[in-house]
Parts: sequence; structure tokens; C-alpha cells
Amino acid sequence: MKLTNPLLLLAIGAAVGMLGWLAAVLTTRYSLNTPVLPLTGLVTMGVIVVLTLVLGIRVLRWRNGKKKTMLNPILAAWTLVLAQACAYTGTVLLGWHAGIFIDQLRLWNLRSDQGISWQALAMAGGGLAMVVVGLAVERFCRIPPEDSDADTAPGPQEKRKPQAEGEYAYRGH
Repeated sequence: MKLTNPLLLLAIGAAVGMLGWLAAVLTTRYSLNTPVLPLTGLVTMGVIVVLTLVLGIRVLRWRNGKKKTMLNPILAAWTLVLAQACAYTGTVLLGWHAGIFIDQLRLWNLRSDQGISWQALAMAGGGLAMVVVGLAVERFCRIPPEDSDADTAPGPQEKRKPQAEGEYAYRGH
């Protein structure tokens, strides 16, 4: 599996942000409710972030040699997939709610209650936390290069394949 590309996440976030802004403009124009997730969604986001971080720390401790037992390769693969899903989901939530917040800023002085604005900002913050934890845990799942690779340096005629993608913890030895 390839590492998640931060530029791809940025592009997805910007595109979804534009959609969120457009949805907020249209709902305001037609006097509908603003499409913001309720604040109880932060609890769910928090559970996902904590679970991802706990599983990622388990993989990191195993990778750094702090555990004596073998790591279940399926658990490591699930941790990697969960981390990537967390990053992508956080990107979508961040983009959507940031777009809504930007739309709400133009109405800031006209409204006496800025609850929707603060709600959108809180949800965008939760999305940012998901992105950061997802990307960090994804890095935890990478296996460092073998020490034996340094001992067998390629000769002048040999060429080594660069390991730009790296290996993940679930691809055992």
C-alpha cells in the first residue's frame, strides 16, 4: 500500500469545502437548515481517533522492539486501513464544515446566534484531529529499513530499487 498523499487530501478537502460552501449558500437562500453535523458527532470522532491512536501505538511499540510477542499481521493491516480511513474521513469532514463556516462568516454580524458557526468550526476541528492522527498512525505502521541492507551496499555495477513507498508492519518477514 502506498502512503496517503497529503496533496491529495488537500485537493479532496478543497473540493468538499466548495461543496459545503455551496450547500450552505443554497440552504440559506431557501431558508432551510444549515447542513452541519450535530455536536454529538464529536463524540464519535473522538472514539475513532482514540481507537486509531491506541492501535497505532501498539504497532509502533512492536515496531520499535518494546513487545516480546509477535504482532498479529491482520491487526497491523487493520490499523493501517483504519488510519487511512481516518485521514480521508477527517478530510471530508474538515472540508465540508470549513466551507460552511466560511459561508457563515459573511452572516456573522447579521445573526444574534452564532451557534451554527461555532458548531461548524468544532466539527472542522474534529476533522482536523482525525486527519492528523490518521497520518501519524499510518507512519507508525511503516517498517524501518533492515540493518542488513546497510551492510550489503550495492557495488558499482549493481543498482538498488529505491524504496520510496516503504513496507508496512503487516507485511512480516
